[in-house]
Amino acid sequence: MTSALEITATTDAACCTPGTGGMASSAATDLARTLKALADPARLRLLSIVAASEGQEACVCDLTDPIGLAQATVSYHLKTLTDAGFLTRSKRGTWAYYRLVPEALNAAGAAVSAL
Repeated sequence: MTSALEITATTDAACCTPGTGGMASSAATDLARTLKALADPARLRLLSIVAASEGQEACVCDLTDPIGLAQATVSYHLKTLTDAGFLTRSKRGTWAYYRLVPEALNAAGAAVSAL
């Protein structure tokens, strides 16, 4: 029969054993950078507007008014989302067009779900 002392010793040892799994430091840094790009209400709104636009693409000229921010601030947020891989940018004449990269959103969601 197992004594209470033996059970306590076994339980204490198990709770103090460091885990060997978990996310690697570099993966955590990358995911944090990606999530930081999404962690802004204006950026989330921009993504939702682009996602709801025809062909999941929108001209920067159509993104400034709905957000209610200065054009320079909207451009900064769009650059952040582009750098994070959530949007692509193409120039047509004097206007920039932004297209959603659904795979990037799916990958970010999968990474968070895997935690």
